Amino acid sequence: MVNQKAMQLWKLPLVLPRSLSPLFALSIPPFKDARDYQILFLSVFLLLGVSTRDWSLKPIAIALTFSICWLTQMAMVSLFPPASQNHDRWLSLKSATITALGLSLLLRSDGYGAIICASFLAIASKFIFRTNGKHWFNPANFGIVVVLLLDTFVWDNHAWVSNGQWGEDSLYALVFLGFGGIVLKKVGRWDTSFMFLASYALLEGLRNFWLGWTWDVLAHRLTSGSLLLFALFMITDPRSIPNAKTARLIWAMAIAVLAFIFRNVFFNADAMFYALFLISPLTVLCDRLWNAPRFQWLPKRHSAHSALLSNP
Repeated sequence: MVNQKAMQLWKLPLVLPRSLSPLFALSIPPFKDARDYQILFLSVFLLLGVSTRDWSLKPIAIALTFSICWLTQMAMVSLFPPASQNHDRWLSLKSATITALGLSLLLRSDGYGAIICASFLAIASKFIFRTNGKHWFNPANFGIVVVLLLDTFVWDNHAWVSNGQWGEDSLYALVFLGFGGIVLKKVGRWDTSFMFLASYALLEGLRNFWLGWTWDVLAHRLTSGSLLLFALFMITDPRSIPNAKTARLIWAMAIAVLAFIFRNVFFNADAMFYALFLISPLTVLCDRLWNAPRFQWLPKRHSAHSALLSNP
């Protein structure tokens, strides 16, 4: 009995509310959750970009993005408690961190208003637009697109997506592919990235051949850091894409076709983000047409163990 109490005190040295104990008990080993890999690699990309690419990204903007995402996540979890066990409330902060990293990597603005708005809308969208435990939109994508639309039609805050910030260095493309491949292996959604990239590359290749351009033009389009970040990390969010493999392949192909049209017919530099925004709600229909198990971030044994800790 004494040993059990000593072990509990070792795990939780302070007296905390029961709802907070799963956060500090360290019941889930590091990197058993696929989100840990996403957080690590996106953080590496952010540090790499800031240190080697001379981005015009202010530390205040990064701090605001993370603060608003975390605060909004905690507020929304209180307003819309999850149907599952208590531990999900605190583990969901990992998802908010991934969203904050995605916004910091892609969204730029001359003012802080657009940053705050995008961060709030990204997290809030997960709780407002939701069906059967899955959200309709990728959070970062939703925040980015809505702010871009508001910037065009409502205010002039000069917000934009920095598509060319990685330059043309093939080294960055290899880093993205290597780290992205590890995350996709953990998440199990490599098929979605492959179908999107293959479909988009085929369409761009046919257009390149039709126009008689040299192949370096095609290489320039397909090695964009923003494109690879989108394909490897944003379009593969398992909580906002179809569950079934067949549905995911069709879904990814549709996004590639729509992105190609937006890019080359309407000359929209942010084509892939708008394409994902418009196609994402069809996930609900895809899950109805193709029945498949829903993705779980944690292995079953760790989910069950955490559930016991949150309900002693």
